[in-house]
Amino acid sequence: MAPGEPFSQRRIGLTGGIASGKSSVGHWLAQQGLPVLDADQFAREALTPGRPATTSVMQRYGAKVQAEGGAAVDRAALGRIVFHDAAERRWLEQLIHPIVRERFDQALSLHADTPAVVLMIPLLFEAGLESLCSEIWLVDCDESQQLERLIARDGLSPEAAQARIAAQWPLSRKRVLADHVIANRGQPGAWKTQAMGLLNATGAADPC
Repeated sequence: MAPGEPFSQRRIGLTGGIASGKSSVGHWLAQQGLPVLDADQFAREALTPGRPATTSVMQRYGAKVQAEGGAAVDRAALGRIVFHDAAERRWLEQLIHPIVRERFDQALSLHADTPAVVLMIPLLFEAGLESLCSEIWLVDCDESQQLERLIARDGLSPEAAQARIAAQWPLSRKRVLADHVIANRGQPGAWKTQAMGLLNATGAADPC
């Protein structure tokens, strides 16, 4: 697709901060019948045994990131390294982001005839992937809620959780860049009314 060429399909870029509720919104969109292409899934696939990226990670960190058996990456151990060292995080992102971008291109080609697709990308702005999307939805919450949810979800210490939040752009920076901001501050699922309104805005609730 040439720069500036209009999209032939609706591509909803779904993003937000860690533990802001992206996965819940993505799951709901899948229930509405939209294909959801998940950057985190693509990144996990890139680090499965035998993949070139896995070899690169093993060569760089050795036994520190080897899971039991030695062939797989211990993602928790890798996370402890990269979320506390900006230089190592940049190295990993430079390794993984091009692979994820290629997987998006492949998946979008497979769904070329689908009227609407969802691209769930936590680091959408950080990775400069806005051009893949026709619109961007940000799942938003208060920073204090984000911290509490991350601690509860992943069993992290407050310090470890804060380090992971700090590794991403703050939500305040992302709000001004998004086309639509979905508020996820209240009761679980309270955002669905707003999301349905956005989805129905151009008829994308009927992707078939």
